[in-house]
Amino acid sequence: MGTKVGIAGFGTIGRVVARHIEDSELPLTLAAVSAGNRARAEAAMARLKSPVPIVDTAELAALSDVVVDCAPTAAFRDIAETVLHAGKTLVTVSGAALMQWPEAVEIARAHGGRIILATGALLGLDAVRAAAVGTIHSVTMVTRKPVKSLVKAEHVVRNGIELRSITEPLKIFAGSAQEGAIAFPANVNVAAALGMAGVGPERTRLEIWADPALERNTHRITVDSDSARFELSIENIPTDENPGTGRITALSIVAALNDLVSPIRIGT
Repeated sequence: MGTKVGIAGFGTIGRVVARHIEDSELPLTLAAVSAGNRARAEAAMARLKSPVPIVDTAELAALSDVVVDCAPTAAFRDIAETVLHAGKTLVTVSGAALMQWPEAVEIARAHGGRIILATGALLGLDAVRAAAVGTIHSVTMVTRKPVKSLVKAEHVVRNGIELRSITEPLKIFAGSAQEGAIAFPANVNVAAALGMAGVGPERTRLEIWADPALERNTHRITVDSDSARFELSIENIPTDENPGTGRITALSIVAALNDLVSPIRIGT
């Protein structure tokens, strides 16, 4: 049977992860899924080669060795609490949610669970983590996204920022990664992960720009430390279903699952 994987949230990311598990030659087995919209999940499940049960979160944790969190950010706490209390492993890209609810780490420790924060749409976390063993002087991240990726962001809607009519890049946020995670809980998981890997979310500087000339979500990171100074740049292709989510996000979860069962692991 191998490692039994449950997927919490069967949307854009969850469906990609499920297909990769089905096609994997590694000892991974899809055990079950949970979903907020059961009818939509049933339609997606019918397209899998080997359909699995659609269950609630508690049963998902009971049936699985590892649960992949692919649900909306607002559902993170309920999913994490259930999975970690059951002593299971949680794989997630919800860095912003984890950063705002650090008690999850204590629950995992108390019940023998484990949290794996996948890299999502970010690169270079190995180098950042290595630099953090020494002394990091500064970390700066500049995120630029197409207008379509930001028009529904909570900060944009709440502050009445009009993006559809802009003709030039517009800076819509500047502050710490901690502040950015609160303002953009569904858009800056990458900044949250960067902050937790390096000098902390409060000291990680973040800018977010809406750029009408872009078609891809871009992140440029500069790290200055006592061991190295390096710059990282990535341009993520958005998914068709959800422009705010890059295609590489689901693949980073698949890579994290592969690491759990592969006889060799590349990277820190």
